[in-house]
Parts: sequence; C-alpha cells; structure tokens
Amino acid sequence: MRIGLLSRVHLGPLAVLFALTLSACLLISGLPRATESAYDEALRRALAGAPGVQTDLTVTVGTWSPAVDLRERAQFDSRMRVWQKILPATLRPLVTGPGHMNAKTAATPIAGTGGSSYLNLGWLSDADQRVEWVQGKAPGAPSTMRYEGETIPVFEAGVVEEAVREMNLRIGSTTVIGEHDYAAVKIVGVFRAKQADDRYWSHHNDILHVLKLQPPGSLDFERHATALLSDAGLAKLSGEGRNLAYRWTLPLDPRGASALDVPGLQAAIAEFGRVVDIQSTGTVAPYSLETGLPHLLAEFQAQLSTAQTVMYLVLGGLLAVALGVIVLAVQLLSDRLDHTLALTRARGGSLAQVAGTAAALTAMGVVPGAVAGYALSYLVPGTARPIVHAGPVIVVLAAAGFAAVRIALAHRTPLHERRADVATARPSAKRITLEVLIVVLAVAGAYLLRARGLSASAGQDPFLLIVPVALTVAAALVTLRLYPYPLRLIVRLAARGRAAVPFLGLTRAARARAASVMPVLILLPALAVSVFAAVVSDGIAGTQRLASWQRAGAPIKVTSESEIPAAVIDEIRKAPGVERVVLAQRGQVQVGYGAERAEALAVNVAEWRSILSGAPVSLPAVSGGAIVSPELRGRGTLDLGWQSRFKVPTAAVAESVPGFFTTGKFLVVPLEVLLRPAVNTLLIQGDADVAELAALAPSATVISQESALAGIQDDPLTGTVRATLVIVTIALAGYALLAVVLLLIVGAADRARAVSFLRTLGLSDRQAQWLTVLEVLPMILMTALAGLCLGLALPTALGPGVDLSSYAGDLPVGDYSPDPVLPGALAAGLAVVAVLGAYAHTAISRRRSLGAVLRVGDLT
Repeated sequence: MRIGLLSRVHLGPLAVLFALTLSACLLISGLPRATESAYDEALRRALAGAPGVQTDLTVTVGTWSPAVDLRERAQFDSRMRVWQKILPATLRPLVTGPGHMNAKTAATPIAGTGGSSYLNLGWLSDADQRVEWVQGKAPGAPSTMRYEGETIPVFEAGVVEEAVREMNLRIGSTTVIGEHDYAAVKIVGVFRAKQADDRYWSHHNDILHVLKLQPPGSLDFERHATALLSDAGLAKLSGEGRNLAYRWTLPLDPRGASALDVPGLQAAIAEFGRVVDIQSTGTVAPYSLETGLPHLLAEFQAQLSTAQTVMYLVLGGLLAVALGVIVLAVQLLSDRLDHTLALTRARGGSLAQVAGTAAALTAMGVVPGAVAGYALSYLVPGTARPIVHAGPVIVVLAAAGFAAVRIALAHRTPLHERRADVATARPSAKRITLEVLIVVLAVAGAYLLRARGLSASAGQDPFLLIVPVALTVAAALVTLRLYPYPLRLIVRLAARGRAAVPFLGLTRAARARAASVMPVLILLPALAVSVFAAVVSDGIAGTQRLASWQRAGAPIKVTSESEIPAAVIDEIRKAPGVERVVLAQRGQVQVGYGAERAEALAVNVAEWRSILSGAPVSLPAVSGGAIVSPELRGRGTLDLGWQSRFKVPTAAVAESVPGFFTTGKFLVVPLEVLLRPAVNTLLIQGDADVAELAALAPSATVISQESALAGIQDDPLTGTVRATLVIVTIALAGYALLAVVLLLIVGAADRARAVSFLRTLGLSDRQAQWLTVLEVLPMILMTALAGLCLGLALPTALGPGVDLSSYAGDLPVGDYSPDPVLPGALAAGLAVVAVLGAYAHTAISRRRSLGAVLRVGDLT
C-alpha cells in the first residue's frame, strides 16, 4: 500500500503521535540523566564535606623496637611508592597528589602530672608547606641531658599558641615526658597553620589543638597536646618504650567521583585493605588500612537507594501512562484506517499486509518523535543509564506493535462485521477468579511490605517495586468491575423521570464497550502517581520545616563557647529586626554527688515558648521546675552542681529540646536558679539579618531557622527528588487531560452517529451536549476518585519501604496529610476538560449533515 499517501491523508493523527512520542521520550530519557547528574553531585558534596580523615586512605603501622623504626624520609617515601603501586585501578582516578606521611606518639604523659597532662611528639612530611612559625624558630636537631641519673634525649619541638596558653608550654621551657623511658621536649617555637580550614588538618587535629578528654568515672579532664619535630628529631624518635605509629595518607579528590562507581569503590577499598595486609607478611609489625570512606559510601548508598526507589516508582508510572496515551492515539489512527484496511482485506490483501501497513504508518509518527525526544534529552547533563537508550525503543515498539496487533485482530477475516450496539459480554468465571486473586495478592503485598519492611540485601528490593504496580492494577480492576453497578442504579432512577437525555446518556455510559474503558487504565495510574508524588513532596517539605526548627530552636539562635558580654547583648537587642531576646546558658551539670553528668540549659521557658508561637515545635509548659530527658525521669527533686549546688523539682519530661538536645541525658532549668548566669546563648525573635548579628558577636555562632531550612534543602539529592516529583506531577496531570481529550476523539464517530439518530427524533443542540457530557463524565469521575484514593493511600502503604528521612533533616517523613487543593484541582480539571470537550464535539457534529453520518437504510 502507498504509505506516503496514507500519511498525508491522516496527517492530524500522525502529528498527535509525533508530539506525544517526543514529549514521552524526552521525559523518559531526560529525567534519568538529570537524576544521575544530581546523584554524582551529591556524592561529590558528601565526600568534599566530610573531613579528610574519613575520606582519605591511610596505611598505618605501629612500632615498638629499633628494628622496625623508620629514621629517614627516604624510608617513608619508598613505602609510599609501594602503596601507590598496589592501589586498585578503580581508586586511582580519585587519589591525586603525592600524599603525605607522619609519625606520632600517643598517650605520652608529662612526668609529675599524675596522668592529667600528655605531650606527644609528631613529625609531618610536609610541615614546611603547612605551618608558619610566628614565634621562636623551627625545631632543630635533638640533644641530651641528665635526668634522675640517666642520659635522656632532648627533642627540639614547636607547639601551637593554644598549647602555650592551656598547658604552659612557653618558648624555652623543657618538659620531661614518659613514665619509665624518659625523654625531654624543649619548646623552641610557636607555629600556626597556613590554612587551618584545609581538609588536611583533620588528620592532625591533635597538633592544631589541645584535646580535652574526660576518662570514664572521672570529673576532671585530661589535656593532650602534640609537639612538632624536625627531620632530625625523627631520626632519634624510636618506638621502644613509646606508643609510636607511622602513617601514609593517600588523599581523595571527590571531583572525579561518580554515583555509578559506588559499589566498585566499596569493593576496591576492601581489596586495597586486603593487599595492604598482605604486605605485612614476613614483617614484625603488621600494616593496616584506616579510612572512613566505606562508611560514608554506605550512607550515601542508602540515600541513593531511597532516591532511586522513588524515581523508579514515579518514572515507571510516567512511562506506563505515557505509553497508554500513545496507545490511545494509535487507536485513533487505526480507527481512521479501519475502512481502508477493510477494503484492502476484501480485495485479497493478506493479514500481514494490513497489519504491516498499520505498523508502518504508526512508525512514521512515533519514530521521528522518539528520535527527536532522545536527541533533545542529551541537552540535559548527566550519565546515560540503560533506561535512557531503552525508553525510546520501548515506546516505538509498543506503539507499532499495538497498531499491528489491533489491526490483525480486527481483520482476521475479510469483511468481518462487528456489532457496536451490544453491551459487553459477561466475564467468564476464570477471568473473575484471576481478577479476585490479583486484588487479594495486591492487598496482601501491601500488608507484608508494612509488616516486614525492606529486604536487607543490597540493591533495590523487588517487592517494593511490585507492590505499587499490583495495587494500581487491583484498583483499576475494582473500578472497572464496580463502575457499572452504581451507574445502573442511577439509570433506573433516571428511567422514572420524564427527561430522556439523562436516561440515554447514562445508559450509553453503563453499556460502554471494553475498548472505551481503556482510559481507566491511563487515568487511574496517572492520577495515582501524580497524587502520590505531590503528597510525598508535601510530606518532605513539611518535615524539612520541622527539622529546621529542631535544629535552630528559635527564629534566630546565637551560641558561644564563652560568656557573651552584656554590651554585645545590648547591641543585639538594638539591631534592626530584633523583636525579643531570651537569655540562656548552656553547660554540663553534675547530677548528684557522683560522676553522673548531664547536658543542661538554663532559660526562662515561658519566654522561650512565646517566641515559638506558630512553630511546629514547642516545650512543655512548666513554672519553676525542670524539664528532663526520659533517662532522668522519675527522680523527683534533682540535686545539681552547676556553678553552685542547688535543687530543682522535675516538672515535665521531653523527648528532645529543639535546637539543643535530642538524645542522652539532658535537662532544662529556670535561669533564675543560677547565682550568676553566664549567658552564652541567645534565642531571638524577629527577622534580623544573620550576617549583621554575626558581626556584632564575632566569637559566636549565629543560625536562623531559615538558614537551617536552606541548608537542608540545598542538597542535590533532596532537590532532585523534589524537582522530579514536581515535574512528574505536572506531566502526569497533562497526560491525564490528554487522555480525556483522546477519549472524546476516539469515540467521536460512534457518538456522532448516535446523536444524529436522535436529532432526527427532535434532539436539540443543548440536549446533545448534555447527552455527551453524561456519557463520558461518569467514567472520568469514577476513575478520578479511584486514582485519587490510590494516590493518597500509596504513601501510607509504602511508608516503611521508602525512608525519606535523609531528605528531611534526618527526621522520618510520616505525616502524609492529604492536601485537598491538589485532588480538587485534578478532579475539577478533568471534569472541565470533559465538559468542554463534549461541548466542542457537539458544536463540530452540529455542522455535519445527517447524510454525512447516516447511511441508506439506517432509518428504516
């Protein structure tokens, strides 16, 4: 047959197919690319935001005798070359730079301090590039001195300014360290990090700061400092009698990380650790790999798995709905071809010929649209997953295959007449049994998913992907089977009335053929998935807002490690936008007279509650008593030590205190119980500029609820999930409206013929409009209602399987309160489109003469 001529004759349906296919392939191929790009960016941010000590690969070995000591830089360099050589190929693109090495002692007490102060020794391979000497000089070669009748080494070393203040390590002072194998440390200089915020220093926090540790059961703190040695000092540093360890660090560059490589990276790290362990064969001291990268990758993989699950659900629904709308358009084209192909079949055309003609003509519309949509998807940055390439192919094959199969079934025999005026036959017992089984299995699957949660195995849980599909199919089957019964009841009521139009319109709707109920299979998943996406998006947004208040605890919070001066507080009170300032002090209190301690906050609870008015968080209303954590409940009056001894009765119990405490032992006490409050926290009501407040209190940290919310939302994975949900919601709503329009167009010929019959009996234009509306509107409303109910139920049904807490400030997203605006807008939109389409169809049909619709003999 002449495909070119047929394409010109049926240019309108082909144009519709082209547009639908282009949009479907652009969405199906573009959205996965966008999500993959966001996944990569999220991984890079997660790795870049983590301390280097967690992401970098560090090989460590301990030494305890001169036989395994490393005394020269060259010995460190040779081992670094070994680690770089055995690094797996998967990790090499992420490990950049030459790396760095260090040697440090640990837990070296200062003689005569009773174990309260410790001074360790450290050597950094790149110290000359990392530090600058602000006082004194750089360390030189060690010397010796006599101590308790023995000759001990004296190491020249430098310390940070913090160690000078807190441990009295002044330039020129000499400190003896050790318990038995003594050594001395002479402080010759004070240094400062050139870039203290560099990720490098996370490996050496003990060098930049004095660490304060509280031993279990003790009320006092231990102070640990590390002094910096020179290369000459390394040559005299031995592990004999000391806790000495050597480390080689391979820094990780997050810029080359890809989410697709996460499983391979985890396997490569395990392999690297195994090979490093093998290098210990034949040596006295074993090598080991230290890194927090597997834990970070596992956390990211969990977040990624949740994001992919949501994406699979909504993109799968989008693909199914898009295919359904395209199939409707193919049905429209095949209906237009029906007469031509029937003549071809009657004149000797084979079944393969007519089916091939339908498939070829369909392909002329869908193939260019698929190619154009696929090409346009490359404008979206991101990695191309298999679905990017497979999606357009699936669309083309489904459209062409449906056209061929439908025509082949319709024209099995030449001139096969079909009755269009007979109601659908009753379904068989086998079919009813199968449909009941599907519904039962879908409900049972949803129950089991809530009961057992997700599978612990790696990757996507197929159970989570099957249950939504089963629920959608079950809802569609229930809708199709139950739809005629209430309609027939309404028909009986309409039959008692005097008006014929309601009876005729509802009767035609109740006797709809199986082909005309196909839109149910499109509208229902379209509405269900779009409502599901909208409800989940709203749930994430609401939980994000709650999490931001949990983090801030007030519209604006100012915290400081030390007391905030009264003059600064007065300036903050006078700052523009500040309406009220609530004073508070945070610290640690002694519970009773033993070693038990708890985090505490002293504040006027009534004033704090007043500035939280309208916020999703609050505190129990108390007057004079303490709010305690569950760990401190039931103790009656608490005897506390904080500046002085005082007693306070327990007034209420709170699971958390917004902005301060979420776990552990904590309590909130009235500010007036302190003799002299040392205010280090301000809770501010108003919309003041955070930067201005930070400038007024440079030593404090200023956080607002709005900045906390922006920090939660400013995440590639979070933004991608919400953006994809919004896009899919809009796309599915559009497809649902297109399905209604195509429904009207597909049944236009049959509907025009029926209206023409009735016009010969005196049917007016207004009655024809109402007849069309009553014919199509009941199915649309029933399907819309079923789709909305399913969409509202899916978040609850899938709740345990879709953990969205990582996108909502680590709070569980469980409040899926339905928003009446979206369901009402969707249902109203579908109804309006149906009514407008019915009116437009009636207006078009009115222009036709009866002779153009009715054949000779139709009225006899």
